[in-house]
Amino acid sequence: MKKWESASRPETSEGIQYHIGLKPGDIASSVLLPGDPARARLISGLWDSAKQMAEKRSYLTFTGIFKGVPITTTSTGIGCPATAIAIEELASIGAKTLIRVGSSGAIQKHIKCGDLIITTGAVRNDGTSAQYVVPQYPAFANHQVTLALIEAAESYGFRYHVGITCSTDSFFTGQGRPGFKNYWQSNMDHIIPDLKAARVLNFEMECSTIFTLSNLFGLRSGAICAVFANRETEEFATLGEKEASQTACEAVKILAEWDEQSVKAKAENWHPSLSKK
Repeated sequence: MKKWESASRPETSEGIQYHIGLKPGDIASSVLLPGDPARARLISGLWDSAKQMAEKRSYLTFTGIFKGVPITTTSTGIGCPATAIAIEELASIGAKTLIRVGSSGAIQKHIKCGDLIITTGAVRNDGTSAQYVVPQYPAFANHQVTLALIEAAESYGFRYHVGITCSTDSFFTGQGRPGFKNYWQSNMDHIIPDLKAARVLNFEMECSTIFTLSNLFGLRSGAICAVFANRETEEFATLGEKEASQTACEAVKILAEWDEQSVKAKAENWHPSLSKK
């Protein structure tokens, strides 16, 4: 039986984290965060090499190499509470860059199933991030990670959109769907129209906490989601998962190249002109 150091921060003397079952040295500094463990397997299958490092609860982790760059993927399960646990524990053992690889439902009519959405910021309609900081604090993606995702999607020729997402704690009523036996409250009438008017692109359930915690902890993060549904057209098709995964992996490689350029130039932040030197 493992001996845990304390109840305040449950980990072993070797640094094994209670929930994810990982210790320092088990992961790369760049970690892809799908919700579904099956997507973690899909992602690791795209790499040059991969090794399963741990599987506990909903947290399945692989570490390997993609195009010469160390990379990790850890599934988070559904929702912000489980995702926050993963972020806390991954950060404790060396994660520096986090990229969500998810699925989502579009609320703008021009977005099709199978398209990709690269999120720049998230509406914090979750409860978890509010446990860390006041609701007025913004949930925004790191600019380098966002640019790398855009660059990666362009390199593959995938159809993608860039903008704001809404993260919720409810797949049903929180996203304007009726609950069991058509349960409904009058405030649900306005959820989608108000978000559409605010130019929000889609719903999903993790970005707001990933972005908020990353900024609070000094990590960089981003997100790419495949569109499985369009709430305006009522289309639903599980398309784009592999494309989102490919884009996220390629973004990790791009970020590694940009980081190397920054180090050589002794620049605090990567910027496009560094690529010309």
